Amino acid sequence: MFTQRMLLNRFRCVIALLFLVMMTACSRMPTLEKLDGYAQGTTYHISWWSEAGVSADDIRPLFDQRLAQIDKELSTYRDDSYISLFNQSHSTEWQPASDDFIELLKIARRVNEKTQGCYDPTVGPLFNLWGFRKSDFKVPDSQQIAAVKAELGLNKIQVDEQGKRIRKTLPQVQLDFSSMGEGYTIGKLSAILESHGIVNYLVEFGGDMKIKGHKPDGSKWRIAIERPVHKDDDIEPYKIVTIQDEQGVTLDTSGTYRRSFDADGHSYSHILDPRTGASVTHDLVSASVFGHNPAESDAWATAMLCLGPKVGYQVAQQENLEVFFIRAEHEKFIDQLSPALEHSKRVQLHQE
Repeated sequence: MFTQRMLLNRFRCVIALLFLVMMTACSRMPTLEKLDGYAQGTTYHISWWSEAGVSADDIRPLFDQRLAQIDKELSTYRDDSYISLFNQSHSTEWQPASDDFIELLKIARRVNEKTQGCYDPTVGPLFNLWGFRKSDFKVPDSQQIAAVKAELGLNKIQVDEQGKRIRKTLPQVQLDFSSMGEGYTIGKLSAILESHGIVNYLVEFGGDMKIKGHKPDGSKWRIAIERPVHKDDDIEPYKIVTIQDEQGVTLDTSGTYRRSFDADGHSYSHILDPRTGASVTHDLVSASVFGHNPAESDAWATAMLCLGPKVGYQVAQQENLEVFFIRAEHEKFIDQLSPALEHSKRVQLHQE
């Protein structure tokens, strides 16, 4: 028969054991989950952790479903996507459009206006003319460029936001959101994570990223800005970046070095200026934009490459954009930070 003292001692042992179990569970570091794959012609790598322990098996089917939806709406490489059907149609009647599609048009219009037309998602026919779409490169003459330019212009697309519809005012005009596609996708994948209570993650898609929170051990996320060199099988870091702002930072990079061709002793970048119809000729080879909205940052990164180092810096200053510029001069790289990035407390740049 247990005495009162024996029962009390046993009760104390049980409490101590429960406390030990609880302390062990609390001290166990959450697992860093990882998920990677291939979509939209590029790769993605996602890392996250949460106290709830949401696994990659929980997230993968949701990612696959969302990626399929994005492809069905925005892919210009499939004939049955919404954007391809819109481009193929020569109708100038109103057509229904999703909230996301209209939001992308609104972002495009803002950046287009701030860059005086340098950023323009109707520029697709120019890429076809120069052969960048099918890698059938050629330098078009001025008459060919003029003919295609007449079919460009975001002002040839009208939006009825309340009615959720859009229309062309010129039958031939076409849209291509590839310059915002990776950023847009990052936003959608991040939203899936957050809908599951995940607030500590790194979403990388095609080299662009959104980073939020911190690592499981409490340390800051660290990422890299790519060295702007031609290497298909390897990526070299150029600058290491510590993410200080745990509320979320996006990073989108555009570069002239990523796709180009040589002809008649000249190098032609895939960054085309829709105002001239020509390939850009300045020495800005990379622009990385830190922001809050990944789709908008993606558009601004492309715009910076179109504007060039001088005007791009001026626009970044006017719009308070955090931009890291890399110029190539005499086979050397020269860095320049926009004023907003230079004084930013959201990120910290380190020499690689």
